[in-house]
Amino acid sequence: MKLAGQAVLLRVFVGEADASGHKPLYEQIVLKARELNVAGATVTRGIMGYGASSRLHTSKVLRLSEDLPVVVEVVDSAEKLQPLLAWLDEHVSGGLVTMEKVDVIAYRPGKNGATS
Repeated sequence: MKLAGQAVLLRVFVGEADASGHKPLYEQIVLKARELNVAGATVTRGIMGYGASSRLHTSKVLRLSEDLPVVVEVVDSAEKLQPLLAWLDEHVSGGLVTMEKVDVIAYRPGKNGATS
């Protein structure tokens, strides 16, 4: 089964070492999104990047970084993302958040388990 429609893509750019409390911030964002019943979230670890400080973070052997860039992508309706945005305001002290409208095509198993 194929479902299509419009949604919002929320991206949160933080560092791998960023934390709030005792857990990595990226992990807390995903767990909060799940708690809020948001449609989906994915964390991607970058191999190179820099932010507002212009400090380079890279996974190259000669320049080991313990704080690689991390992007958390969350997709749902704008209304469903509002509580998550409020939570981010309280927990993200450094980073970048972007939002954009996206067209979503989701493939789901049919009644017999096959996709079509």
